[in-house]
Amino acid sequence: MSGSERKAEESSESAIVLREYGGPEKLQLEAIVIGDAAPGELRIRHRAISVNFHDIYVRTGQYRSLALPGIPGLDAVGVVEQVGSGVEGFVPGDRVGYIEPNYGAYSSVRLVSADKAFRLPDELDDWSAAATLLRAATVAMLIEEVRTLKEGERVLVQAAAGGVGRLLCAWARHRGAFVIGTAGSAEKAALARSFGAHETILYREEDVAVRVREMTNGSGVEVVYDSCGQDTFAGSVDALGFCGHLILFGQSSGPVAPFAPSLLAEKSLTVSRPILFHYLRTKASRRAIIGRALEALAQSVIPAIVPSALALVEAGEAHRILESRALAGAIVLIPEGSKP
Repeated sequence: MSGSERKAEESSESAIVLREYGGPEKLQLEAIVIGDAAPGELRIRHRAISVNFHDIYVRTGQYRSLALPGIPGLDAVGVVEQVGSGVEGFVPGDRVGYIEPNYGAYSSVRLVSADKAFRLPDELDDWSAAATLLRAATVAMLIEEVRTLKEGERVLVQAAAGGVGRLLCAWARHRGAFVIGTAGSAEKAALARSFGAHETILYREEDVAVRVREMTNGSGVEVVYDSCGQDTFAGSVDALGFCGHLILFGQSSGPVAPFAPSLLAEKSLTVSRPILFHYLRTKASRRAIIGRALEALAQSVIPAIVPSALALVEAGEAHRILESRALAGAIVLIPEGSKP
């Protein structure tokens, strides 16, 4: 065996590879080879990998942003194994997280640009860090960047018991807003209230817009945070008061159909469709948003999410669970050999 062959064999790792769009069964574990850290890079050994609805959009082909065959996954937590030349501020053994819009997180080890990584506080364990940080960054974007939420405003959080929804409830309540959350069951409604929702609406049993108007003396809310899309869009628009703002930041139920601008003119409404990665596109913006998220965790403005965990090889099952909405919370994938 030549030296180069031996090196490739020794550096062989595993990853979930998506070769064609489709169901969860399309996520298959394969062997990969990871090289040394290039200048400006970190080689990171993963301990916990976040599973997000964005990953489902990628797998099904709703989003065509991952070149196939490719490795899905946007964010993970791990330990620095190797530091490339020119990198300052990191050493082997550092515990870090990262958010990488170019994918590749569903793997045992990977190379990441050092300016995408950030150190993790000791009090935040690997699993909770992986489950929380992208979601916390999303909430920081929604509340601080897309539209600054003001004390005394009324907000509606669709899917309030979900991973982002519960953090939105907590952060909005801390800001002094009156928070109404929607949920699919009494159990999930109770969970949303435990995270900060003042009132909850069971969307399968009640008309959301009608209930919102009842709770706001007919005036509606100033802001709606909607990650569902197709199924909730009409109710979200109806729940807004004059000059209200609908922030549509996901499409777990499918994309929203085209609509006429005159729909918004009826109450001088505004609709935003923010993408987190656009707000993280510069080093300065990444530092600001991640910094706010970590500060909110440190000050208990939002709680760390305690996720369910599955082995990396079970990525397909993780997608099935997330799509079923049976789990009110988050899932992380654990590479073989990693420990909590």
